[in-house]
Amino acid sequence: MPGRITALRFQKRNRERVNVYLDGRFAFTLPAVAAAQLRKGQELSDTEIEHLQTLDAEAKAYERALRFLGYRPRSEAEVRCHLQRHRVDLQMVDRVIERLRSAGYLDDRAFARFWVENRRQFNPRSAQAIQQELLRKGVASELIEEALQHEHNDEEEIAYQLLSSRVYRWRGLDRATFWRKGGGYLARRGFAYEVIEPALRRMWAQLQADRRPLDEG
Repeated sequence: MPGRITALRFQKRNRERVNVYLDGRFAFTLPAVAAAQLRKGQELSDTEIEHLQTLDAEAKAYERALRFLGYRPRSEAEVRCHLQRHRVDLQMVDRVIERLRSAGYLDDRAFARFWVENRRQFNPRSAQAIQQELLRKGVASELIEEALQHEHNDEEEIAYQLLSSRVYRWRGLDRATFWRKGGGYLARRGFAYEVIEPALRRMWAQLQADRRPLDEG
């Protein structure tokens, strides 16, 4: 309903938001920036109130997206899904996404590179596995391929380094058990057999070389 603004009060727990009172009653809240455009005694029509409430809802959606991005970089599709899960209107989602893009908070090309670098550095796996992860996050195929091209792509070396990081667990195993455990470990990270097999051979040879002085001693 239309009404006359009788009070504009900062919220006690959030000084970035203002409670708007119409005709002596609490009506709605607004970001302080939007409330700064109002004044006591101003008459608001239904259309103006609806517009202000839309501005408020959009500001809340934007803040929600920023909090979501605060944990780690995200793809555009991840942010879109997050907002939709919180029942943000689709047109409003589009506006928030565009605002985030303009501010530099959303960039699927940069996100793909971040994801590939992060995986390679902290949780290595095959290029195919990384590609599948990024596809599930809604990143375009061409951006994924571009990101993977910028990274070290020697899959056999990556597989061998992964085995090396676990070799202390498998040092005393017989060949069959080592093959089963090591092969399964690499397969779960998306490596193909033609990559797994030479990496296992190389690691097994290294294990045998490390054992020899002890056996001879």
